Amino acid sequence: MEHQHDSLAEALERMLATHASRRNSLRWLLAGAGAAALPLAGCGAGSSDASVAGATIASAASTTSGTTTGTTGTTGTTGTSASCTVIPEETNGPYPGDGTNSNGSGIVNALTLSGIVRSDIRASVAPGSATAAGIPITLQLKIVNVGSSCASASGAAVYVWHCDRDGNYSLYANGLTKENYLRGVQETDANGVATFTSMFPGCYSGRMPHIHFEVYPSLAKATSAANRLKTSQLAFPIATCNEVYATSAYASSARNFANMSFASDNVFSDGTTLEMASVSGDPVNGYVVTLTVGVSF
Repeated sequence: MEHQHDSLAEALERMLATHASRRNSLRWLLAGAGAAALPLAGCGAGSSDASVAGATIASAASTTSGTTTGTTGTTGTTGTSASCTVIPEETNGPYPGDGTNSNGSGIVNALTLSGIVRSDIRASVAPGSATAAGIPITLQLKIVNVGSSCASASGAAVYVWHCDRDGNYSLYANGLTKENYLRGVQETDANGVATFTSMFPGCYSGRMPHIHFEVYPSLAKATSAANRLKTSQLAFPIATCNEVYATSAYASSARNFANMSFASDNVFSDGTTLEMASVSGDPVNGYVVTLTVGVSF
């Protein structure tokens, strides 16, 4: 369980996510009514929220929603991803490592680390040395430009981060402040896809399993959170989580997951349609996790 050592940070994440959830609910309500964009000054849950909230509402109201459903392989679970809709803005939480907060020893910015641009994020780069263990996943985030009929956004950059199988975040958890595993940046390819090799995240008390990510206009600009275009989170199908957490290595996650639901999650409680990943695979061979991410460039 991640937050036994940091109850203040956990409370902060709940507070930030609650504001983000309320803002997202308002945004989708306005979009469904075809309302014009309205300023949402003072509603920010993260440092980037206030600057993008109005633009997000405008994009959601003016674009046509389309969905595609992906069916898994051996797991039999399904996920739905939007094909041409701006993904909701979500809190980056108390552990972003993007230069927007500190870990008690100073500002934490993994984006400036040498070697942080990599596809395999399971091991730390210098000065860290640890490697995160767990069931492997191949994470594929397809970035599309909603402002250009959802054309593939090649040449963009994506920063991802998530907790390890015990629910701890590198750079912040006790004993991990010098480590930076499960964090990395990738440039999208010609098809707009950023691909990462990682491991299935654990489930800690208070949150459904998730992966954080930030989208940047280019690799050159993916060194400062001030340049991010979108901050959001990826959710996993319940059946896949049950399958993973049934393995002995994820025992603590199984206990936490048994007490969680999307309805009680303070980020996903307002819906997961645009954030639910499609998953294929199994605990023995690993999983392929995919999500289409709509961003207005």
